[in-house]
Amino acid sequence: MLRAIIFDVDGTILDTEQAILQSLQRILREETQQDYPFEALRFALGIPGKDALQRLNVDDIEAVHQKWSAAVLDFSHEVAVFESLEEVIQHLATKPLQMGIVTSKTAQEVVDEFEPFGLSEYFQHIVSASDTEKHKPHPEPLLKCLDALQVAPEEAIYIGDSIYDFQCAKQAGAKFALAHWGAKSTIGFEEADYVFYEPKDILAIVK
Repeated sequence: MLRAIIFDVDGTILDTEQAILQSLQRILREETQQDYPFEALRFALGIPGKDALQRLNVDDIEAVHQKWSAAVLDFSHEVAVFESLEEVIQHLATKPLQMGIVTSKTAQEVVDEFEPFGLSEYFQHIVSASDTEKHKPHPEPLLKCLDALQVAPEEAIYIGDSIYDFQCAKQAGAKFALAHWGAKSTIGFEEADYVFYEPKDILAIVK
């Protein structure tokens, strides 16, 4: 029985790809005097910013992460809720379901980058990267959200767009649905429980 639907944010609710990659590209140019093409930075989508900077061997991760978070806001005009997803979320909120969010954004990034879209009220609980010691693909963030919602993993679906989301859901024992509108490919997601090609597909699993 489905009792909870939990969403990722970047690439699932919000189309943030351009804002994240353009801001990261700019900060790396300023900090390292190196030009990184988008393809070399795409791995940073879907994991905490500090983890991405660590993989890029940035020296002062804390300071650079703060600059990057500020720079993302300069590209906020590039960010939008995926088409028709707001209506889907509003419809889901009328159902006897718990709704949650598990995101790699920090708590401050949730305030700055997600809350302005006015969707927070539809979710009973939000888990950010600030709320757990371990992050996706580790199951801890999803398990923390499920615990707060008082829902067993097998009664929940996690909707995300990255392989980290998929691994997090599987390790937590929850079902996983691929947000194809953000992922753009099903490669690597052959074992996903669902593939949603557009937001309204979510409604097919809700009675």
